[in-house]
Amino acid sequence: MRFRIGLVNVHKTPIEVKDLHDEEAELVNVHFLRVNKSVTWKDLFPEWIDENVPQKSLQCPEIPMPELEDYVDLDVVMARVPCANATNVFRLQVNLVVANLLVKNGLDSNDVYREIYVVFIGPCSPMLEIFRCDDLIWHEGNAWIYKPDLRRLKQKILMPVGTCQIASPFAEPGQEEWRKYASSSTSNKIAHNPREAYVTVLHSSESYVCGAISLAQSIILSNSTKDLILLVDNSISQEALHSLKLAGWKIKIIERIRNPHAKRGTYNEWNYSKLRIWQLIEYDKLIFVDADFLFFKNIDPFFMFPQLSAAGNCRHVFNSGIMIIEPSECTFKTLMEKTLTIVSYNGGDQGFLNEVFSWWHRWPAKLNYLKNFQTDENRKYEYPEDAYAMHYLGLKPWMCYKDYDCNWDALEYRDFPNDLIHAKWWKVYDLMPKELQKFCDLTSEMDTRIRLERKKAKIANFSDGHWKIHVKDPRKLSDSDI
Repeated sequence: MRFRIGLVNVHKTPIEVKDLHDEEAELVNVHFLRVNKSVTWKDLFPEWIDENVPQKSLQCPEIPMPELEDYVDLDVVMARVPCANATNVFRLQVNLVVANLLVKNGLDSNDVYREIYVVFIGPCSPMLEIFRCDDLIWHEGNAWIYKPDLRRLKQKILMPVGTCQIASPFAEPGQEEWRKYASSSTSNKIAHNPREAYVTVLHSSESYVCGAISLAQSIILSNSTKDLILLVDNSISQEALHSLKLAGWKIKIIERIRNPHAKRGTYNEWNYSKLRIWQLIEYDKLIFVDADFLFFKNIDPFFMFPQLSAAGNCRHVFNSGIMIIEPSECTFKTLMEKTLTIVSYNGGDQGFLNEVFSWWHRWPAKLNYLKNFQTDENRKYEYPEDAYAMHYLGLKPWMCYKDYDCNWDALEYRDFPNDLIHAKWWKVYDLMPKELQKFCDLTSEMDTRIRLERKKAKIANFSDGHWKIHVKDPRKLSDSDI
């Protein structure tokens, strides 16, 4: 049997195939134009795009691909991945060239599967974002052999090359080309009966129990059909666990994970516990949501997106407050290994995950609307009425009075207040069973902080005048009003 081997970025006959005779293998050099050196990662992953214009009018920079019709009937693709940093454009190009060749040769127009392999050679491995460790069948030294899940891979290559465009399933809902590749084959277990869930994590304290309860209630009110999974460590009391179950969460106990680069006792010390979501392998896909979110609409259709899809944050990175992932034990192990060598740019899980998943897919900002109005004073009263979800930054609603957003009173939090958004959270609270509302009670520390900040706001004579409001919130602990 004579194999056809396509060579990508292999300029000389590699040692791994030099002893093959002509009757054993036909070596085919795959030619493609190298991406223009003027194209930077920032061009592919801009901080901001205009989501209100037709997405087809937004053009990403070109990353040239081979003339795929010239490279058919390949049995193996062999490639050398450039040893470069995670945001190197040529590195991305080589990985995408290989992915396109595999899909072209392994799936026909009717989505009929043909067995094909890829061999990566050299000191540097392929991108985890494109080539799943689940598909790795052999690795030794400088060689990695994959038998890729071609239907998953096809979903990837039909995404935009960067976040210079919103990922296509949102841009053309119901008509996107790649949707058929997620549902056309009975051999694809996630096609006909996908196992999907929303997941959040509570660890180290009970300060976000109220947030998790209100999040669950808002998801249920959106008429979602998905499971709700809550990962908790042993800091959560049995009483709280009972109420979290009553709120709708299925509870799973975890051991928290320490950030090896964090200082003892800091906020970020245990936030790598979020990585445990990759261990939920009984699910095909999970949408992770921070416990300070509130859903305004049903977002179940977004489970159609591949890992890793999220909304933008700043620079070229995504916000990890809501994101879709595909659970995998080997991905979890890979992430744990990388925690030892990768230092998060912001000290938290978001910085770490952006280092690992540098190639990601843009969700619309309205899916993760950040309650942050620092750039324009006029926006304090404006937010998109069609937002899918709100990310409550700053002091959380349950840490304030019902009457008003106490972010107005604290000088360091005045980027975050909005009375209307604050009121939306309390509408969900009012629909909670009384048994659940008690977990949103003010502590004496919270009440003292609010009263002190109101006093400071009064002395400063803040023009918004929230410090003048007569508080009627029954949760208030102090009888005196400031």
